[in-house]
Amino acid sequence: MKNDFKIISFDADDTLWINETYYQEIEKEFIEIMSKYRDVVSVTDSIHEREIDNLEIYGYGAKGFMLSMIETALDVSGGNVSSVDLNRIIEMGRGLINEDIVLLDGVEETLIKLSEAGQKLIVATKGDLLDQERKLRKSGLEKYFDHIEIMSYKTEKYYLDLLNHLGVKPDEFIMIGNSMKSDILPILNIGGYGIHVPHHTTWAHELVDDIGKQDKLWVVENISEVAEILEV
Repeated sequence: MKNDFKIISFDADDTLWINETYYQEIEKEFIEIMSKYRDVVSVTDSIHEREIDNLEIYGYGAKGFMLSMIETALDVSGGNVSSVDLNRIIEMGRGLINEDIVLLDGVEETLIKLSEAGQKLIVATKGDLLDQERKLRKSGLEKYFDHIEIMSYKTEKYYLDLLNHLGVKPDEFIMIGNSMKSDILPILNIGGYGIHVPHHTTWAHELVDDIGKQDKLWVVENISEVAEILEV
């Protein structure tokens, strides 16, 4: 596909580097710790419900997840969670914030190829500002991007605001990401293009039903296929 895209945009977490895997590992450990207070199913349901309820308050990111774990621990224990367990939960949250950044296969090679072809690349990711800035800095990928946009939410309105800020029309913009719900559907709905790169671990809140064939959507197994699709 050859198109005169003015902007090629990438999601960050689980598109450029591993992210959700760390959250799932921490969640598993949290559930194990809290299973002394309540059964595993109840703890699992409680942390998932708390995460969703807290999105409007804390947004997305490691700090919000840590606070959700603390609140869940107090709830499922009836306020009797031990200081030892609370300290462990806080340590787990800090560990999540300080995890190493592991790039996904083909990411840097793809960015190099697109950059050398003169494409304008940006990152459009959601999450905590400090958390995402830290990950981008540690990733070593900042040098490939002309603009970094850290969004509170990825909705049609937020994308339209971004496009207006960048001075481009929806059909001059293509979004590449692992989340169909956040990265791809809002862009398709406003007339842009999307390349979906599914990741083997995706947060349940980001899953959507099959949306069928879309004229402006491509689905690939690996991000290295992006350059071929764009004929770069």
